[in-house]
Amino acid sequence: MSNKKNTRREFLKKSAIGAAGLTFAGMGMTARSYASIMGANDRLNIAIIGLGRRLGAYIPPIAAAESNVRLLYLCDVMQSQMVNAGKRFAKVLDYTPKQEEDFFKVIDDPNVDAVLIATPDHWHAPGTWLANAAGKHVYVEKPCTHNPYEGELLVKSRDRYGKIIQMGNQQRSSAETIEIINEIHNGVIGTPYLAKAFYSNARGRVVNPTEAPVPDGLNWELWQGPAPRKTYKHNTWDYNWHWYGWDYGTAETGNNAVHELDVARWALQVSFPEEVIVDSGKYHWPDDGWTMYDTMDATFRFPGKKVIKWDGKSRNGHKTYDGGRGTIIYGTEGSVWVDRGGYKLFDRSGNLLRERQSGSSEGGTQLGGGGDMSTVHVRNFFEAIRGKEKQRSPIDEGAISTLLGHLANISSRTGEILKCNPENGHITNSYKAMALWEREYEKGWEPKL
Repeated sequence: MSNKKNTRREFLKKSAIGAAGLTFAGMGMTARSYASIMGANDRLNIAIIGLGRRLGAYIPPIAAAESNVRLLYLCDVMQSQMVNAGKRFAKVLDYTPKQEEDFFKVIDDPNVDAVLIATPDHWHAPGTWLANAAGKHVYVEKPCTHNPYEGELLVKSRDRYGKIIQMGNQQRSSAETIEIINEIHNGVIGTPYLAKAFYSNARGRVVNPTEAPVPDGLNWELWQGPAPRKTYKHNTWDYNWHWYGWDYGTAETGNNAVHELDVARWALQVSFPEEVIVDSGKYHWPDDGWTMYDTMDATFRFPGKKVIKWDGKSRNGHKTYDGGRGTIIYGTEGSVWVDRGGYKLFDRSGNLLRERQSGSSEGGTQLGGGGDMSTVHVRNFFEAIRGKEKQRSPIDEGAISTLLGHLANISSRTGEILKCNPENGHITNSYKAMALWEREYEKGWEPKL
């Protein structure tokens, strides 16, 4: 923030109007109008890039007067998404954000301070470093990258451009999770040694993709962005890009495991693994359009004999651990069961010692999710930009948690046990696997960091 902005803020703090304590009602203003005037020097101008299923997570934090942001742009490559987003924000804003399909026009606007990126996975990292280069802070949904190399580039981008990058791993902003993780770090279950992260969902049959005309209103060229060019296939642009090969998505491990693996890694205080072992397969509807595994069991071994296990079932909703998603942390003197709704603390004999439930409206396994934690996490991003709060999810942390998902995917794709350098996660025992550390980019989209 410039010195000029700081000077204006100090002026307002000391000004007569501030000291007088005048009511906005006495000035004939609405609360929103008053807040708009008084907060102008601290306001962030923002844009949302990608207006699909995560849109609902952004409406409360943007609409809240105390967030002190102004939404300048709603950006999406599908016209209907922009129209829908415009209608939803019209219910909570007293102004109209501009609708713009071109990402580059948005980041070229010098009035934009920060962008929230909720595009398909292949756009996440390139969109972030391009926005950083244009002087913007970025909140990017998980997974923050499409491949391991991009995680290294995001850290480099943050350091080069000096901008805040926050990943949308919103459980980092859950008061209950923060509380119990701190207790774990302070020894409430002794020494933690194992975390089991899990996700169970009953996703159904996926349509087989066939060549089709580009849907009306879709800018297919821009949707593909950094990915190599392909002919459009039916239903790709919407949610099923997750399962149609590796050009756009990162499978369920990138889609949902990153959330739970992040909590597990946070609890165990580990970074890069030494070994990754995966058993995975596609077991449901073998003839449908789902091209990846739908079931995965993964083990990540870390220095200090600490282990994270991942149990991912995309198409079998059996709640093996009495919940659709969450993490269990085992210690030498007890264990903790934690999810987005709260936690349960057990002693070594399995007796419940304490539980705390948040009553949060945060989504579980339904599409999109969104709720209280997302609101707090987005607002933490805003306040971190202003220097008023410590950032809860620095991009180097988000990139490591995302890397675990990428390593599991690489092990699944190659059928190999991976040996890794615990200093940086690089694969040391397989050229075949390490070849998947990066991806092929469409010409002209190659990273230039």
